[in-house]
Amino acid sequence: MIPRDTVDKILDSTQIVDVVSDFVSLKRRGANYIACCPFHNEKTPSFYVSPSKGIFKCFGCGKSGTAVGFIMEHENLSYVDALKYLAKKYHIEVVEKEESAEEIAQRQRGESLLLVSEFAAGFFRDSLGTEEGKTGYAYFRTRGLEDATIEKFGLGWAPSDRTALLRAARAAGYKEEFLIDTGLCYRREDGSVTDRFYGRAMFPIHSPGGRVIAFGGRTLRSDKAVAKYVNSPETEIYVKSHSLYGIWFARSEIVRQDRCILVEGYLDVISMHQLGIRNVVASSGTSLTVDQIRLIKRYSENITIIYDGDPAGIKAALRGINLVLKEGLNVKVVLLPDGDDPDSFSRKHTLDEVLAFLESHQQDFIGFKSDILLSEAGDDPLKKANLINDIADTVAMIPDPVKRSVYAETCSTRFNISSQILFDRIRSSRKEMLMDERRQEETRKRREELAAEMEHRDGGNTHGTPAEMTAAKEVVKLDDPFLSPCEKELLGFILEHGRMPLEFDRDSEFFVADGQPDTVAEFIDNALAADEVVFSNTAYRKAYDAYFVLYDEGLTQEQIQARLLNSADPDIAAVAADLLVDKYLLTVENYRNSMTSVATQLIIFVPKSIFAYQCRRLDRMVHDLSESLANVQSPDEQKDILSKMNVLNKARTVINRKLGRV
Repeated sequence: MIPRDTVDKILDSTQIVDVVSDFVSLKRRGANYIACCPFHNEKTPSFYVSPSKGIFKCFGCGKSGTAVGFIMEHENLSYVDALKYLAKKYHIEVVEKEESAEEIAQRQRGESLLLVSEFAAGFFRDSLGTEEGKTGYAYFRTRGLEDATIEKFGLGWAPSDRTALLRAARAAGYKEEFLIDTGLCYRREDGSVTDRFYGRAMFPIHSPGGRVIAFGGRTLRSDKAVAKYVNSPETEIYVKSHSLYGIWFARSEIVRQDRCILVEGYLDVISMHQLGIRNVVASSGTSLTVDQIRLIKRYSENITIIYDGDPAGIKAALRGINLVLKEGLNVKVVLLPDGDDPDSFSRKHTLDEVLAFLESHQQDFIGFKSDILLSEAGDDPLKKANLINDIADTVAMIPDPVKRSVYAETCSTRFNISSQILFDRIRSSRKEMLMDERRQEETRKRREELAAEMEHRDGGNTHGTPAEMTAAKEVVKLDDPFLSPCEKELLGFILEHGRMPLEFDRDSEFFVADGQPDTVAEFIDNALAADEVVFSNTAYRKAYDAYFVLYDEGLTQEQIQARLLNSADPDIAAVAADLLVDKYLLTVENYRNSMTSVATQLIIFVPKSIFAYQCRRLDRMVHDLSESLANVQSPDEQKDILSKMNVLNKARTVINRKLGRV
């Protein structure tokens, strides 16, 4: 049989219009497509295809179904063969195998988790009608939400009793195990189980298919010590980077209008839906991800991003543009007046006023970036040149060569610059981007190979010989003494505190607004990936990759540490012993004796260690260029090297300022 995850991948990739149009000439009619039925003779079209629902229906002969059903009927194939047909169409590899008892249990477990989540959604919804729940109801009403809207989105209230949901679920026959594994409850250090959500207004999060998969809970207290939002942790049924709030309610309208409006928060979505703009979804406080963009692409290739007009909103919009373009979608940007968000703006204006504002203020990315960056550049010609290069680099991300060409010509006209110069820059940037993607793919493959090797070697219970262990320790000491100390420091943070969240203050450049903070491991990995850096020290690089293989499997920090210390690879075991058994933490002398908490220390020293590593790498580059300068005779080559050294020295100065160095 075809494994369940492969089936899911096939079904997620399949677009019914794409499949049916291989056999039938479809014509658009509203949100649907029509054609003469391929299953019986007719002159008047009665065969309808609904992209939003993913189904076809003939009102003449009565045949209906999904894309899989269409292929089965049209090509006279079995279900499995139809899946294979679609897999081939979408270039998905199929490796068949018998479904094991474990896989059957896993499938049943997933359904159990969904049932528990849906029970919780009903519990929170019903609690809104209790005496205590009136507090939550009053909050929703003060935010301008009508009863029909509250009911439509399943908004609710989590009672302040910290075991209310736990008791209700037990009484209904749900297992405690599933309550914990959905993140609805958690086990305390003393072994008791308690609700995660209590005394909060509740927002259920739905899958594209309408199943409740997670929750967001907002406190109504003004105490700043209490987190404004508590969100479900990632589980087997909820991966935040793959989910969009409101997609279940918006997908039909997204298809009908062939455009998705993207906002940031729960209430932004709900208020705009209530106003009458229903093709709206939210990234739910997290930075927009590639998987979220691909989810939108299933329904439309056109996105309008609406963010606040403050600096944080502008920064988020700039980042979102690049991601959307890279995935081949068309993007417009709307910035609201400073001080407004989509929620407040939609409550202040009528539907016609909001639609008119969106129509008159939406910009393509060239116009948006130009307006934002030109205001910063002023009359400085160098800054203007950097702006044009920045826009050209953005154009380079577009996969469609025709679109790239059109945008390049637009940019050429806007800035009165030769199109050939822009094309040269775009070509160079695209080449670098593709090389970076190859490097990332190599990293992914390296980690996959390491995971397979770890499984093989650990499964065979083979460990390094004493000689191998000694040699491994020598590798740690001798391999690249210039950068190794910094790499050791960063790896020490990861091995010791990798799963601890870094909750930065709001005024920090690293603060993530209303989102799940990065863990120490994620923060460091993202920083290195942004600079396209891998550790130069061989043993540290192997330990680093081995850590993330286990991290991605969902192991706890203690489990990861134990696996690394007992690794069959002598290099990895030696590094783990060096950093964990000896309790290597920081080069800062007062770390152990500090009166501040570990979390506070990590917030201070993890970014500083990254900056220090960046500075060391710049030192190395400047040193290498300086040596090469002595061997260069050509004045042009000397000038080029000196120019590169100047850029690196400026970058080094910026980082040193961040480190507090003179």
